[in-house]
Amino acid sequence: MSANEPISYQVFNEIGIIDQLASHAFTQSLPRDMTIAQFGILNHFVRLGHEFSTPAQLASAFQVSRPTMSNTLARLERSGLITLVPAPDDGRAKHVSITDAGRAMRDTCIQRLAEPLAELDREVPAELFEELLPLLAKLRMILDAMRD
Repeated sequence: MSANEPISYQVFNEIGIIDQLASHAFTQSLPRDMTIAQFGILNHFVRLGHEFSTPAQLASAFQVSRPTMSNTLARLERSGLITLVPAPDDGRAKHVSITDAGRAMRDTCIQRLAEPLAELDREVPAELFEELLPLLAKLRMILDAMRD
């Protein structure tokens, strides 16, 4: 990397490479028919405790197009991991909810990550993660605020 490149570029370049490496490892751990995008949606519901969301809200949260989100949601619905029902106040809109099977699949995915995460924990000092987490969370919050 050139010293002439802005530090922000250098940081995001490193984050991008880490994302590629982590995504590959994560994909290898997921159940055969589960994608990272599908897991992300299931995890979103569990992590935030949302009862329901709309496809448009999810597309915005994941920074993808509505057609892309609709395709991912259709696959999750076919698998019984979410439900899509008409919104009571607007029949054209849909409400997306995670099912019990979706929560169980999310838990299965997390369990399947146990060994790769344990290996990572053996290789990376806990202090490094403890130092990085608040910094990355702060960066995420800044970037999230910038997109609104």
